[in-house]
Amino acid sequence: MKAFVLRSYGSPDVLELTEVPTPVPRRDEVLVRVRATSVQPYDWHLMRGQPYVARLMGGTVGVRAPRLRVLGADVAGRVEEVGADVTGFRPGDEVYAMPKQGGFGEYVCVPESELARKPRNLSFEEAAAVPLAANTALLALRDRGRIEAGQSVLVDGASGGVGTFAVQLAKAFGAKVTGVCSGRNADLVRSIGADEVVDYTREDVTGSGRRHDLLIDIWGGRSLRTCRRALARGGTHVLVGGPGGRWVQPVGRIAAALATAPFASRRTVTADVIGCAENGRNLATLTGLIEDGLVRPVVDRCHRFEEIPEAVRYQEEGRARGKVVVTVWDGTLP
Repeated sequence: MKAFVLRSYGSPDVLELTEVPTPVPRRDEVLVRVRATSVQPYDWHLMRGQPYVARLMGGTVGVRAPRLRVLGADVAGRVEEVGADVTGFRPGDEVYAMPKQGGFGEYVCVPESELARKPRNLSFEEAAAVPLAANTALLALRDRGRIEAGQSVLVDGASGGVGTFAVQLAKAFGAKVTGVCSGRNADLVRSIGADEVVDYTREDVTGSGRRHDLLIDIWGGRSLRTCRRALARGGTHVLVGGPGGRWVQPVGRIAAALATAPFASRRTVTADVIGCAENGRNLATLTGLIEDGLVRPVVDRCHRFEEIPEAVRYQEEGRARGKVVVTVWDGTLP
């Protein structure tokens, strides 16, 4: 099969399109023919091997060379083969998943527990925009933020991949939502359900005097003290991301938040979707919300498979509205 392989850290130019062996599913795995994938900050952080401190923390970032050779943490496609212990899927099923790696190739093996049926009302490209971003938003709001109907939710970074899902999910949970974005994205954020939109280039949402029950902090460009100022007493600050850096950030900001959390009057937590064991079940929940018309992916642009380095480069610029997706295989022979 063909795949973009990461052999060393660097720019998108280090992604090499080459032939690699087609994976063989283990007993509890499903082999998926990838129809579409998406690119996101998770991919380019791994591609760059940044922040450098992450190389000393184990996990998916190696010290001198990448541990993950085929990036792509979102996939949508059709089941080709199932392992001996798989009971919930069969060849031909349309599925999607967040396998943490492998989306930048024509085939990927996914544990059955991490797989879900693709929403019937989405194309493969639209479905590929969902897994990591929507799972992150769901984890941040429902599990870590403990959202309740009627609460006031502030989504800082509302026009990006996670943000567009966070706005819609918060509305689906019955909250009043304020989205923070640039002026050029205000209409988009309103169109997906935000009750109010704040242009951060014109107004400091944390200095307005308004207090919110829940802050979904995706942008990460404000100090922790400033963020807490925007919360009501007893409110929750959920850190999702932040500006990347070569050496420490955003790891340093997250560490500082957790270190000072015990001394703050507002609750501070993180949303680690990569380490979550319930991503498959959460995808099934998202499928229901999508098929009910409560949530839809926002796609900025769609690239061809051979354009993956270009797609990653565009994502890295930080200007994407919603998700950047890639058609890996259009269903034609071979």
